[in-house]
Amino acid sequence: MKRIFFLIWLAAFCLPAINFSAPTLLAEGGKTMNLTSVAFTHEGMIPSKYTCDGANVSPPLAWDQIPEDTKSLALICDDPDAPAGTWVHWVHYDIAPDVTSLPEQVAPEKHPAPGGTHGINDFRKIGYGGPCPPGGTHRYYFRLYALDSTLNLTAGISKKQLLKAMEGHILDQTVLMGKYKR
Repeated sequence: MKRIFFLIWLAAFCLPAINFSAPTLLAEGGKTMNLTSVAFTHEGMIPSKYTCDGANVSPPLAWDQIPEDTKSLALICDDPDAPAGTWVHWVHYDIAPDVTSLPEQVAPEKHPAPGGTHGINDFRKIGYGGPCPPGGTHRYYFRLYALDSTLNLTAGISKKQLLKAMEGHILDQTVLMGKYKR
């Protein structure tokens, strides 16, 4: 009888408190990295300023709780809702681990002022290319990776090349997702 009461109590009071969402990678000490923007909230709407309908400049981003042994950071922004498949908007890597943010309007240069190196986006340009969906609401994932090495790759590599180079070097990762509708 006690066992049945315990199981009922467990189901009623404990199970609702357990988070059954997808697991996340944990940094040292159980802390996970955070990626935020003052321009939009996670799952919120990206202002048109950061899109092809506006100034088409990169949004400001900030992060914290980087693992202690991080040697570099990498950032990828893409749109999985694009009609032809995932569309890459930004590839930025070899960002120093002491950098904790990127300002608004990171210059589209091979080696921008905040540091690091720019890859090529699917607009075939270096740096950031903002949301420009053909229609409907699209999701834009800004993914930040903490790596255990500096990749020392040339400027202008693709997302695919970056992901290949990062294999086996990811210490932690986080994501900020924004939406945009035309």
